[in-house]
Amino acid sequence: MFRHLWLAVSCLLSTAVMAAPPIGQYANDFHQLFMQRAAQTKVPGAVYVIVKDDRIIKVGAYGVRVAGTKAAVDANTTFRLASVSKTFAGALTAQAAREGRFSLQDPVSQYVPGLKFRSPAMTAQLKVEHLMAQSAGLSDNAFDDLIEANQTPAQILPKFANINPRCQPGRCYGYQNVLFSQIETVLLKTTGKTYEQLLASRFFAPLQMHTASVGYSGFLASKNRAMPHIRTKRGWAETKVLPTYYRVNPAAGVNASAMDLGKWLIARLGHAPAVLSPAMLHDIHQPRIKTSDNLAGRSFGPYVTTAHYGLGVRIYQFGDNILYFHGGAVRGYRTVLSYSTEKGLGLAVLVNAETDFVSEMAGKFWATMLDGQAAVPLTPSASRQKAQQRQQAVASKKKVVKKAKKPVKKKAVKKKAVKKNAVKKKAVKKVQQKPAVNKP
Repeated sequence: MFRHLWLAVSCLLSTAVMAAPPIGQYANDFHQLFMQRAAQTKVPGAVYVIVKDDRIIKVGAYGVRVAGTKAAVDANTTFRLASVSKTFAGALTAQAAREGRFSLQDPVSQYVPGLKFRSPAMTAQLKVEHLMAQSAGLSDNAFDDLIEANQTPAQILPKFANINPRCQPGRCYGYQNVLFSQIETVLLKTTGKTYEQLLASRFFAPLQMHTASVGYSGFLASKNRAMPHIRTKRGWAETKVLPTYYRVNPAAGVNASAMDLGKWLIARLGHAPAVLSPAMLHDIHQPRIKTSDNLAGRSFGPYVTTAHYGLGVRIYQFGDNILYFHGGAVRGYRTVLSYSTEKGLGLAVLVNAETDFVSEMAGKFWATMLDGQAAVPLTPSASRQKAQQRQQAVASKKKVVKKAKKPVKKKAVKKKAVKKNAVKKKAVKKVQQKPAVNKP
């Protein structure tokens, strides 16, 4: 699965700041823009939902469920959510923890004894919180290649014993799918119910998310489902639904429609306290680790000053506002779930193709509704100019550092070089004796 949704998006520079329009008015403008851009980019099918406080105020659908057919996408068409699934896992974890089923500070080894790092000390330091907050300390997407090679989590789990986190758990960010999904075992052992049963009874049924499901079989059971598409020389072509990432359901296994996500957004905005209480939402939304992978070069880059990860959700400082967000990407699909509790607004966008269309639409929406800025496309020349400015800034800093350093005598440099070579030789020998990190 793709690690990031926000690659090569050109959507968001503005020259003037103005008051955000009323959402009722902008929803109609957004609908026209959505339909226009969907037609221009020729996506097979796409749908969006806008929520204001406790109401779904607008749903718009474009295109078809399968390219070359007349089966239209509608508000109840089921899509794979990919990593937007993590918002459900994080919420379920917060809910169970508040019930006293476990503590976020419990060691993971208490519930998943088979999960071990090379260092016993590192293993002991891994907490339940670290799974959901992407703060276990591992390099990004550890063992995702094995998921894509059709291995099961049970087959992959022993391989963690060959590696160590690159930092102490809780100290640095590293996006995970296999490790994140170990929360399924924690929940099973503390509730006695499967992950599918928990989502159905705790979220889908009480929120009346009638078309939501979990897993490969759940997706295929939906008659009104959007099939995945990949780009070819002749345009978009239908492709097979791959079951690989359905093996890590907490990370990527939920299926839902735009209407389902509208109800999910209402709950996350605080309007379903019987399902997600204020205390649970506080736990979900608490920044737990700082991230930097969704700033420069992404569609929100011009607006986001800091980014963190909570329990299964990203937290952006978007201008003067906080924006909660998660994107998703698996073969043939792209998804976005985003909301502002301060504004009482939520937006979800789903598309059955591998395209940046969803991020473009979300970027334009929030640039208007949070900053009140007109979403002017970032041209290639402006993008290059922005990159050159960053490079010049870095180069100027290096020059300042070089000028500040005192000249070093040649003899001293030679001695230091000899010592460095000796250290390097020792380091090489040690590396050769140890297994490579993050490689099976």
